[in-house]
Amino acid sequence: MTIEIRVPQLPESVSDATLVNWHRSAGDPVRRDEKLVELETDKVVLEVPSPSDGILQEVRVADGSTVTAGEVLALLEPGAVSGVAAEQEKAAGASDSATAPMAAEETVPDAEESVRDTEEAVPDAVSGPESVSTTPGSATLERAGPAVRRLMREHRVDPSAIRGTGRSGRITKSDVLDYIERGSDAQARPDDDAPVEVRDGQEVQSAPSKAITRRTDSAPRTQSAPPTRSTPPEPSAPKTPPATAGHREEQRVPMTRLRARIAERLVEAQHTAAMLTTFNEVDMSAVMAARSRYGELFQRRHGVKLGFMSFFIKACIEALRRFPVLNASVDGRDIIYHEYFDIGVAVSTDRGLVVPILRNAERMSYADIEKSIMDFGARARSGGLGMQDLTGGTFTLTNGGIFGSMMSTPIINPPQSGILGMHSIQQRPVVVDGEIEVRPMMYLALTYDHRIVDGREAVQFLVAIKDVLEDPARLLLQV
Repeated sequence: MTIEIRVPQLPESVSDATLVNWHRSAGDPVRRDEKLVELETDKVVLEVPSPSDGILQEVRVADGSTVTAGEVLALLEPGAVSGVAAEQEKAAGASDSATAPMAAEETVPDAEESVRDTEEAVPDAVSGPESVSTTPGSATLERAGPAVRRLMREHRVDPSAIRGTGRSGRITKSDVLDYIERGSDAQARPDDDAPVEVRDGQEVQSAPSKAITRRTDSAPRTQSAPPTRSTPPEPSAPKTPPATAGHREEQRVPMTRLRARIAERLVEAQHTAAMLTTFNEVDMSAVMAARSRYGELFQRRHGVKLGFMSFFIKACIEALRRFPVLNASVDGRDIIYHEYFDIGVAVSTDRGLVVPILRNAERMSYADIEKSIMDFGARARSGGLGMQDLTGGTFTLTNGGIFGSMMSTPIINPPQSGILGMHSIQQRPVVVDGEIEVRPMMYLALTYDHRIVDGREAVQFLVAIKDVLEDPARLLLQV
């Protein structure tokens, strides 16, 4: 009996979804619970698995189509898995068992002195069973993430020509960009001495030359006779610049649903809130000393590394207790004061920025916060976040320091009234007790809704965070 593969029930307030990519084609054997297709909504990516072993008989909806809940996507003919599928299952099991220790080990990121614990909490290697592959030389679309597959489609790149450098030969975004930049021949036979030229809009590596001649605008210097008086030469007409070589191409690519939703929310924030940003700086010496002193013991006890984000979230909660208006939201002409602290942590993914929520963060320990952030990072990159993970929130933290940002003005996430921006830690000279010392310093930026938050409260809020981070014992004593 043929089984209909339908669009699952979509999250509340979501009317439709976009079919991103099929992982199997018509006629392919599939296994039970194998991922068949990805559906992208405004906030999350839904995966549709196979309900049974069998043959994918018919695909009714093409990539890029808009679908609604309950719509038939494909037809599956149930039955025993064929020999090809059995071999794939066997290879997948062997690969999973071989790479499981590596995945478990890589779920804990390396601790760095700069703040890299928010959006890079989990490396791209932690992507679950879909990272299964065979050999690095036999790259296929199944061994690349959705963003990588989209990039290959946009540039019309043959995945079989790319040698994956990720775990178990997985194709990464850098592999595709390197292939596009260097040309197809560079993947199979790199030659640094061979020049690259553009043919039909693509870079092609030509044969290596014996010598390289460098042209200059001036002639070689030679010793000349002393200058003599002469009539000044007439100015020559300016030279016409040479025509630009190659093609001037453009590509029009539609926004993904997530990117369009992000743009809509940011414009909404600009139009509805009276946003203002205030800055301060914090000496991170005490926090870094605590991580250095207790980091190893913390990891042995809790199984997760002690990052910077747990300190910042705890400091924000203490500051929000003192200035509750920054934990409030605007609803028409009313101000809603929240008696709980649902802290959003911005996470950057290939699809865009998402903000999963730590519910009741005031009840969480440092270890609970670090584990939750790591879990959010892993699920965000694998498309495993649900709507319940992204809705709500009373205050948000975003960390641009992992990208090297020194200072920025973050945009609030409406209807919230505040967002804290963290930046890179840099060694800078500061005056301490009349002496110049070099300290690890970080700039903090608080963007707030000036409709309900006054400048005095915003400045004191930042000072409260600064005091707690520079003296973490205040958290224990609540002073």
